[in-house]
Amino acid sequence: MAISRESSLREVAFAVCTALDRAGVTAVLTGGGAATLYAPEAIQSFDLDFVLEVYSDEKSPGKALEALGFRRERHDYRHRTSRFQLEFPAGPLAIGDERIERWNTLREGAEVLHVITTTDSCRDRLAAFFHFHDRSALDQACAVYAAAKTTVVLKRIRDWSRREGKIDAFQEFAARIRRER
Repeated sequence: MAISRESSLREVAFAVCTALDRAGVTAVLTGGGAATLYAPEAIQSFDLDFVLEVYSDEKSPGKALEALGFRRERHDYRHRTSRFQLEFPAGPLAIGDERIERWNTLREGAEVLHVITTTDSCRDRLAAFFHFHDRSALDQACAVYAAAKTTVVLKRIRDWSRREGKIDAFQEFAARIRRER
């Protein structure tokens, strides 16, 4: 797929992940990009954060990204026309100290997108709320929950929140999603 100014976050994420996959690199979408994928009506991120899970020097993502029209600028990749930028935070894929070993793999035709689960997307957004007092991240966690409540495992989020020492902040999240039902 050719990436253009009109390409959506979903289209760019699928194109990037597919190109990397074909180059032998497994990249998992996380952060605000994953939240936007799950709740596009409520959230709009212009960063696509991919954590590389399978990668070696022989399988550099750079050439695959250049073939899509991205160029490296310091630590990020920017496209000549797209409004979305790519970031590759250091792995391993984790939320806090908890390693993420399972993610969703979405397919559209011949394209593939690896993305953290809806539960982990909520936890990822809540981590920003818990540790950086980012209220917009709380809004994003609530939006992901609202868009995907049948797949979000609240018990897992509650248990993780307890381990993080943030059960009071979790209670604020739980109260918000109860009110918004």
